[in-house]
Amino acid sequence: MSTPLPARVYLASQSPRRLQLLAQWGVQCELLLPDPSEDAEALEALLPGDTPRRYVQRVTRLKLQAALQRLKRRGSHAEAGDARGPLAHGPVLCADTTVALGRQILGKPQTEAEAVEMLTLLAGRSHRVLTAVAVGRLPSESVGDAGEARAWEWHALSESRVTFAPIGSAEIRRYVDTGEPMGKAGAYGIQGNAALWISHISGSYTGIMGLPAFETAHVLRQSGIELL
Repeated sequence: MSTPLPARVYLASQSPRRLQLLAQWGVQCELLLPDPSEDAEALEALLPGDTPRRYVQRVTRLKLQAALQRLKRRGSHAEAGDARGPLAHGPVLCADTTVALGRQILGKPQTEAEAVEMLTLLAGRSHRVLTAVAVGRLPSESVGDAGEARAWEWHALSESRVTFAPIGSAEIRRYVDTGEPMGKAGAYGIQGNAALWISHISGSYTGIMGLPAFETAHVLRQSGIELL
């Protein structure tokens, strides 16, 4: 029987909420963020015929593959100006969250006007929040039969439903003026002031935040890491 590995991962995400949740669960993280030469935003591009489920799973898979390649590069040589030397191999965690109103995907607003438009659509209605999470290992760190020289990946998906009470245009404007909606799928964060509008949720609160606890624990265990 294999011995569970320590709860330490590379996190390929800039989300402070994901970092906060992992710390809460006792997982030590080292950020593994894109190089300046990488076009990370291109990975989130919508494709014709994308459904919300297909979209969030595809984007998460692409983010994981890019992060594993990043770790492979940085493991073979030290980054310029980095005194720590090459990075050791280890598990890489990625996630992506999308808000869906029917089949319509509401991404991160690029302008305040877009944020107002999204929140106006969500007001007084129920929508879905889908968060896909994945863990990957490079070949030398793979969990499996000896001699297998391929990267391993483990994937899971959390789907929740959120209901907003009716919201007036003045309330939406005040919320957008706080700057909180920017950089968040669907133009809101459940851990912030938007919670005052949420009359009901069904599913995973942490999944709506951006990293579902149950599914994250599942893929980490599959990769050989125990949280408790």
